[in-house]
Amino acid sequence: MKFMTNGLIIKEQNIGEQDRLVTVLTESHGVLRAFVKGAKNIKNQKCAATQLLCYSRMTIHKLRDSYIISDAKSQEMFIKLRNHIEDMCLAQYFCELAGSVCPKEQNASEFLHVLLNGLYLLAHEKQSPQLIKACIEMRFLCLAGYMPDLTMCAQCGIYEKTFMYFLPKSGALLCTDCAQNQSGSETSILMNAGTTTALRHTIYADNKKLFSFTLEKEDLHTLNQCSETYLRLILEKDFQTLQFYKMICN
Repeated sequence: MKFMTNGLIIKEQNIGEQDRLVTVLTESHGVLRAFVKGAKNIKNQKCAATQLLCYSRMTIHKLRDSYIISDAKSQEMFIKLRNHIEDMCLAQYFCELAGSVCPKEQNASEFLHVLLNGLYLLAHEKQSPQLIKACIEMRFLCLAGYMPDLTMCAQCGIYEKTFMYFLPKSGALLCTDCAQNQSGSETSILMNAGTTTALRHTIYADNKKLFSFTLEKEDLHTLNQCSETYLRLILEKDFQTLQFYKMICN
């Protein structure tokens, strides 16, 4: 079977002297691994079009147990990301995250478009890296079926308070009044009204408006604490690329 689709290279591995094995987040078939013959030959059009973080139009052949990319034409290479090591490390984390949560053998257009928009904003410095990171983490989890319930306090039903707690293990909110009466030792993260609104935005906003907000530096730190903790508890996984990104930033 042969099909054409758009895809972003999220992982690459050299095979032998001439070939490459890539992991691609495709629009129509989700995450798949495919061989690219002759991809290490710089004269081959597929050389650039199947590099890490290259978004390309691809012709893919599905065999019994494998995929082969027979043709690829690059549409966006996000070259500016390579000028800043922090941005490149963050982009690689997004790729590792995509490989873990995006679907396989089914449509993944929403995942792909969210990731492409985030990479564009990161490459062109149009948004804070920390804001982009929290948005991608939360939206990916929501698209994967792990949307938290942030509509109101889980106990009393109030929508807004000056401060509210996010409970990342249960994916719920508690107002400060109900939190005082809450028994147990579940991890909770205190948020002011701005951070609460921002966290709600990351899961409820339209994809086109996902990255369209601002937040103070301290509040961005809290927002990232919420998204990271929720992601770690849901996926039960630590990401090496995230740890490396933090090490580089520090």
